[in-house]
Amino acid sequence: MHRLAQIILYKILNWKIYGNYNLPDKCVLIVAPHTHWIDFFIAILIRKAINQEINFIGKKELFKFPLGVLLKYLGGEPVNRNSKTKTVDLISEIFKNKKQFRLGISPEGTRKKTLVWKTGFYYIAQKSNVPIISVTLNFKDKNTKFSKPFYVSGDFKKDVKELKTFFNGVKGKVPNYS
Repeated sequence: MHRLAQIILYKILNWKIYGNYNLPDKCVLIVAPHTHWIDFFIAILIRKAINQEINFIGKKELFKFPLGVLLKYLGGEPVNRNSKTKTVDLISEIFKNKKQFRLGISPEGTRKKTLVWKTGFYYIAQKSNVPIISVTLNFKDKNTKFSKPFYVSGDFKKDVKELKTFFNGVKGKVPNYS
């Protein structure tokens, strides 16, 4: 699957990848901009092409047979969002209980244009004491860039302002939503 993903991504789609994608065992990857459903499939191709396990979360109801088998294979991790425990705490427990967990998440929380990012990714990284790695999906230039690990300081506004600079000029599949 690794070689096939490389052929599709690099040769057929002419996509390029920059930066250090030898990821730490535990991290939160913020992947942006998220403007189209195709982003998920590009991310899966990237994951396979760089031969790194990267996870995502989904409501546990999606993980029933037969779809659940595929989602698990692709790196999915079920989360019970009906639980009384907050989602940040649930995901922090996953980080705590696994030797390796790299959570890919969209900081926008939507495919539409938004100027304000959701806060969950930040508090997951903070509570789990793991770095954030910014990852671009730049459809304009057909490339993805991985940032260096970033550890949160506790100052959300300052940190998010700094994290957002990595995405300057990046255009998603739907440029008007970027």
